[in-house]
Amino acid sequence: MSDDGRRHESLPDPDPEWSVRESATEYETGWYTGGYDLVEQPNGTTKRYYWAELATAVVVVAVEDGSLVCVEQYRPTIRTRQLELPAGIVEAGESYTAAAARELREETGFAADSTALLETVWCATGVLRHQRGYVFATDLRPVEQDLDDNEFLSVRSLPVEEALDAVRSGTPNDATLEGLLLAREEGLI
Repeated sequence: MSDDGRRHESLPDPDPEWSVRESATEYETGWYTGGYDLVEQPNGTTKRYYWAELATAVVVVAVEDGSLVCVEQYRPTIRTRQLELPAGIVEAGESYTAAAARELREETGFAADSTALLETVWCATGVLRHQRGYVFATDLRPVEQDLDDNEFLSVRSLPVEEALDAVRSGTPNDATLEGLLLAREEGLI
């Protein structure tokens, strides 16, 4: 587990069902760590299962007066612009709700007086060691936006009832769709 100032989750099972014969880190990029576990499978054979570990992240579903606060930004990894929920990395020792309030403030210029954790999930478990928390934020008030040097985004407000269709009409990502669906399932949007 990395000591990079960001929060990283422990693996959920300290005593795995399949015996781990070897665990190796092959590279570290500052953004993620990659490696493999050599495991004994149920039939007695061994296989390397490769993984990448990313810091814990938070996704914010922020709603005020029937509007959802989103950000639009270009994603170089997939070479397209996306409409997304505000999101970011959770710092070491920070709760999901505190990280959500901080990221919302920094990215959108809105402070939330009320935050609640909706769900935590392990993401893309076939290849990632990455946990993401979804937070619902309300009672928003404008404050000064504080973007990171590598954040080039614009803030968009959408009517809640149009948000899912608007996101799906572009090139949606998993975090945004999951956040909207979780909030809808809870009756929050």
